Amino acid sequence: MTTRSKPARFLAAATLAATMAVTTTVTTTLTTTLTTTAAHGSAAVPAQAAGTSAAGAVAAPAIPDTPAGKQLGWVLEAVSRAPLPEAELRAHFTAGFLASIPPAQLNQALATFKGMKLERLTSTQDRQLVARVLVGRTPIDLALTVDGGGLIDGLRFGAPEVRSWSEADRRLRAIAPRTGFLAAELTAGGGCRPVHAIAAGKRLPLGSMIKLYVLGTVAQQIKSGRFGWDTELTITRELKSLPGGELQERPDGSKVTVLEAAKLMISISDNTATDLLIHKVGRKAVERTLRSWGVRDRRNEPLLTTRDLFVLKGVKYPRHARKYLAMSDAKQRSYLEKVVAGQDLSAFELYTAPRELDTVEWFASPKDICRAYAELVKLGDERVGQVMSINDAGLGLDKKAWPTVWFKGGSEPGLSDLSFLARTAGGKTYVVVAMGADGKAPISEAATLDQVAVARGAFTLANGS
Repeated sequence: MTTRSKPARFLAAATLAATMAVTTTVTTTLTTTLTTTAAHGSAAVPAQAAGTSAAGAVAAPAIPDTPAGKQLGWVLEAVSRAPLPEAELRAHFTAGFLASIPPAQLNQALATFKGMKLERLTSTQDRQLVARVLVGRTPIDLALTVDGGGLIDGLRFGAPEVRSWSEADRRLRAIAPRTGFLAAELTAGGGCRPVHAIAAGKRLPLGSMIKLYVLGTVAQQIKSGRFGWDTELTITRELKSLPGGELQERPDGSKVTVLEAAKLMISISDNTATDLLIHKVGRKAVERTLRSWGVRDRRNEPLLTTRDLFVLKGVKYPRHARKYLAMSDAKQRSYLEKVVAGQDLSAFELYTAPRELDTVEWFASPKDICRAYAELVKLGDERVGQVMSINDAGLGLDKKAWPTVWFKGGSEPGLSDLSFLARTAGGKTYVVVAMGADGKAPISEAATLDQVAVARGAFTLANGS
């Protein structure tokens, strides 16, 4: 679970929220807006590289013979070859761009859009354009600018905002075969008043959205006086999990405060921070929070740490998972403590296909997640607000109209979940939860980007209803 700095110039960062994605670095948030400004050199690029349409298909629109159009043609062709040689990237991007988005990171983002096809040009000028492209069936808006030498100094990928609930439904159902959605207003009494929903009561796997309940448990115990936000936690080898995050890289014996761990757990979905906090409050305490906040699902007990999940799904799979799932609750707890805890995470094997989504995971529904946000608000702890508002996942709501935004997402192969709370300048508070699960195939990062766009539009629609 890693994050990347968001460039401050021209194009705001659009984010693929991916909390618990099991990749080589298990990412939570992949920034796919690539933006900087600088003037440097020139480049020769193809005037057209959109490819030839299949027989009988509608021909791709012509790419304009302008500096911006030439670079669009190159991007459309180049994404299918990523990772690209650094020399080729330097022939197409300004030095300032590559200083902000290094070649390795740029290649990772470009590879996300393999198979991208041009659908239409929305606007075009000599040095800038906006194009609608398709990644699979997902519509993406690509905005591109070039400097005076014809090099790309701004590049942004973002899904178009929805304009109606029917459009939101259509796009959400295209993301995954199992979809849950809720847009709701938080009432004065702390309830969730639904504005629009799809299967909002059906429980789906959560990924790192479980960390909302970990944060809630921490805040409750601080409120009761058991410890404080400044209490120090010790990082040990036994409590280190896999990335994303950063705490797993710190030396054994290092100290981190509860507040720092909570910030890292939510803002970059740091897994070691999460497990440190679960260890501090106790596994059963988080289970009690789940139940008291309305989530009564036996699959959440015993509560798995992130390390537990990685072992069960990625170390000697399926041996540990099969043994664990065949046991009673009490025996599962013993197995986690005596067997799973002793496994070496260096034996973890990356998996890219959905695995045990309905058995080895954490579970709640969109309605449950809305209540979790309501409960976090009711705690009245300003530190909770600080923790939840560090990262908005590229939601991009107008800050004057929506001064408060909270976010937590969750993902792994076959799973993409997003949840947001946003408060208007007038004091109205809304929660939007979008969940998608596919037990047979991974959910693309482009589709996750579409979830963010749907969520953005949902806040506008809910506030206008």
